[in-house]
Amino acid sequence: MSQTKISELRLDQVSREFGGVRALDGLDLTITGGEFVALLGPSGCGKSTALNCLAGLLPLTGGTITLDDRRIDTLQPEQRGFGMVFQNYALFPHMSVRSNIGFGLRMAKVPKGDARRRVEEALTLVQLTEHADKFPAQLSGGQQQRVAIARAIVLEPPLVLMDEPLSNLDAKLRLEMRTEIKRIHQTLGLTTIYVTHDQEEALSLADRLVLLRKGRVQQIGSPEHVYTEPANRFVAGFMGYRNELELPVGSVNEKTVVLDGLGAGGLTGVRRDDLGERAVAAIRPEDFTVGAGPNATEVTVEVVEYQGREQAIQARTDDGVDLHLRAGTRLAPGDRVTVSVPPERVLVFAAESPAAPEEVA
Repeated sequence: MSQTKISELRLDQVSREFGGVRALDGLDLTITGGEFVALLGPSGCGKSTALNCLAGLLPLTGGTITLDDRRIDTLQPEQRGFGMVFQNYALFPHMSVRSNIGFGLRMAKVPKGDARRRVEEALTLVQLTEHADKFPAQLSGGQQQRVAIARAIVLEPPLVLMDEPLSNLDAKLRLEMRTEIKRIHQTLGLTTIYVTHDQEEALSLADRLVLLRKGRVQQIGSPEHVYTEPANRFVAGFMGYRNELELPVGSVNEKTVVLDGLGAGGLTGVRRDDLGERAVAAIRPEDFTVGAGPNATEVTVEVVEYQGREQAIQARTDDGVDLHLRAGTRLAPGDRVTVSVPPERVLVFAAESPAAPEEVA
């Protein structure tokens, strides 16, 4: 099992409008051969639109797509030769696993001997050899998704496009299939573009993340870079900085800010924007520590959710500021505790910066 190797896929100012509204607005992206890129963002951000434009299922309103210096946005979907994996599997219910996987090869008129070999290699790769003669209804959701992946990669495509392929699976199967997708990618060196709204999924799978909001790119970078160095308040909120505290600005220097209104000494953090009179401090729940330390403040525990080794806690300061925490210490509603957070874990953005969405679908 191999893949048609590519050097570079380029999207230049790619746009798509629906009824005068730009669902994708000037997307610039260069993907190198063998790279795994995740398009990440909330519902309606343009990630599936971008994938469908790549696949040829939607025409572009503007811009171009080139594959190794050959323009492909003017080609029909079947002429592009990409592998597609959908969230609903799209298997033929009357065909066996083996027949489903080999369907594209038959349509492409691949010689029978070569097609048979490639199907058997794909079955081995996705660990479904013993299920080859079963029908989709006889398989679990995870097994059906493996069939869909095998059907895509058996064509040895230059690019594999995956549109939220794990969203219909339960939590355990999602974890198992995430590992399988990673293993297959590492084995074959597949050039892959993967659409998801799940931050954890994107962080674990991708070489690079492309975070979108309202059709526009907010940040492109490695998972570690986007996670630790969000470019703006929206990215921070989307990547897990659940606490977004709008407070008056006390003092500012080149790198640090002190905000008034949280604890006796205020809240010290890292400045990420030019600031006005008010700013927003973004803090991850897991970055708080129960106990004395920098940026200490007293809180009253209000809600406790048991999550195994940790508790998810909603607490409130004496000034009425709600905080979301995670703690290994067992706490109960009504407890009074001191919490602290290192200044380097507090990112301070301008108050007018775009916030993260309240809901992600």
